Amino acid sequence: MGRALFAVTNVATEVNSVEQAQKRSKESQRPVYPFTAIVGQEEMKLCLLLNVIDPKIGGVMIMGDRGTGKSTTVRSLVDLLPVIKVVVGDPYNSDPEDPEAMGIEVRESVVKGEELSITFSKINMVDLPLGATEDRVCGTIDIEKALTEGVKAFEPGLLAKANRGILYVDEVNLLDDHLVDVLLDSAASGWNTVEREGISISHPARFILIGSGNPEEGELRPQLLDRFGMHAQVGTVRDAELRVKIVEERARFDKNPKEFRDSYKAEQAKLQQQIASARSSLPAVQIDHDLKVKISKVCAELNVDGLRGDIVSNRAAKALAALKGRDKVSAEDIATVIPNCLRHRLRKDPLESIDSGLLVIEKFYEVFS
Repeated sequence: MGRALFAVTNVATEVNSVEQAQKRSKESQRPVYPFTAIVGQEEMKLCLLLNVIDPKIGGVMIMGDRGTGKSTTVRSLVDLLPVIKVVVGDPYNSDPEDPEAMGIEVRESVVKGEELSITFSKINMVDLPLGATEDRVCGTIDIEKALTEGVKAFEPGLLAKANRGILYVDEVNLLDDHLVDVLLDSAASGWNTVEREGISISHPARFILIGSGNPEEGELRPQLLDRFGMHAQVGTVRDAELRVKIVEERARFDKNPKEFRDSYKAEQAKLQQQIASARSSLPAVQIDHDLKVKISKVCAELNVDGLRGDIVSNRAAKALAALKGRDKVSAEDIATVIPNCLRHRLRKDPLESIDSGLLVIEKFYEVFS
C-alpha cells in the first residue's frame, strides 16, 4: 500500500499526540448515561459484562419491548471498556503481541524485525447503521489516493475499526440481507476479505457482536441468531415505584448530564476495577470435568444443534465466576448463564418464538439434581 505507518522516530511525541487527541474527542463527545445508573434489566447488564470480560463468548442479542433502555444500556458500556495495547497509526487496532489480531503491514514489520510503536487505547465501540452500504462496512478502494497518486490503496471500513472492539447493530432484525451475509462471514472467520476493483486484501475483524431489536418488528435469520453467544430478553418494568425512579433519574440526566455522571463516578470506577480484575484472573478460573459433562448433557437432551452452545456455556460460567472473584465455577454460576446461552438455539421451526428459558432451566435442574 506504500504507506510507512511504523516509523519509530519520535515515538513519545506520537503517543502524546494520540493521547491528547483521544482526550479532546472524549470531551467533545455527547454525554453517555452511566451504566451503574440503569435501574433493573439485570439479565441484559450481566450478559454485556460477561462479554467484556471474555470477548470470545461471542456477543449478545438483546430482544425486548420498545423503550426499555436496550440502546442506552449498550452505549453506556463505553465508559467501562478496558484499555488494550495497539500499534500506533494502524487502522485495524492490531495487537502487537498476537499475530492472529495483526494487520498484514504490522505482521510484515514484525517479520522484518522492526520495532513497533505501541500505545494504549480504550476498546472501540462501533455503531453499524441500518442504512450503511457494503463498501462502508467492508472497506473499499481509496479514491483520493487513486486520483492523486495513481496507486490502488485500500480504505478500511467499519469492520476494520471494530477489530478487537464491539460492533453494535441497533434494530438488527431489520438489517439488509447482504449486510447480514457480510457479518456472518466475518463473525465466523474473524477475518474480513475484500475483493474488488483489482484489490485483494484480508484484515483481522474479531469483534464482540451486540445486536438489539424488538421481536414485533420481525425475527432474525437463524444463521445470524446462532452467531450471538448469548441472548437476553428485556421486559417493561411493571413496578410503579421503579418506573417513577427511572423517570426521575432520566430527568436528572437530561437537566445536567455532567453533574449526573459525576454522582455515579465512584460506582463506575468500582465496576471498572471489578471488570479489569475479572479479565486478569479469567485464565486461572477452573471448571470441573463433572460440570462440563453435565453442561453437554443438558445441550444434548435439549437437542441443540452443533457445539457452540456447550462452548459458550462453559466460557460464560467461567467469566461469571471471575466477575464474582472466584477461581472455580459452581453449579449456581451455570444455572445463571445457561438459559441465556441456549434459549435462542432451541428453535427448529422459523415460525416458533424464542423459548423464554424455562425449558432450559427445567432440563438444567433435571440433569444437575
